Amino acid sequence: MTLPNKLTMLRILLIPAMIVFCYIDWFKVNYAFLNVSWLYLILVIIFVVASLTDFLDGYIARKYNLVTTFGKLADPLADKMLVFSAMTILMLDNLIPMWVFIVILIREFMVSGIRMVVIEKGTVIAAAKLGKWKTFVTMVAIIVLFFSGLHEGVRITGLVLIYIACALTILSGIEYFWKNRKDILESV
Repeated sequence: MTLPNKLTMLRILLIPAMIVFCYIDWFKVNYAFLNVSWLYLILVIIFVVASLTDFLDGYIARKYNLVTTFGKLADPLADKMLVFSAMTILMLDNLIPMWVFIVILIREFMVSGIRMVVIEKGTVIAAAKLGKWKTFVTMVAIIVLFFSGLHEGVRITGLVLIYIACALTILSGIEYFWKNRKDILESV
């Protein structure tokens, strides 16, 4: 297994750690500083470390020509699992509107469906630049929203970022469909 694939697997393994901390009540009710709970501080640390593995695995894979079919498939799945785990936590705490969560979730299912269609033809589709921007903005929005207890302005900034991420999600989904329309329409 290549180093980039190991980093992808590490990202996947960090997700259960996030979930476990959510079930420890002490972290929810005790505050690390100002109005940010220990839980959110720990979740931000885990999320940032996991997000850095996303950057590193792609960088290393491209720089050292370690791009694999497994990596092309597993990396975006690991991103989705990480992002949806964090977004679920934030949604359950009423920091992300449910409709935003659902729009992003539906787009991800649609893109995954398109990937499955084209992979049957032997084509593996790497993430497009707009999709990478969508992922980046979403990750930044999640981090900001974990700190929303600091100040109302932080919460509003996080919401604006998650709305921008939602718009990028829709646009990148349309782009993804458009670029692969031939393969999609041939499989119908």
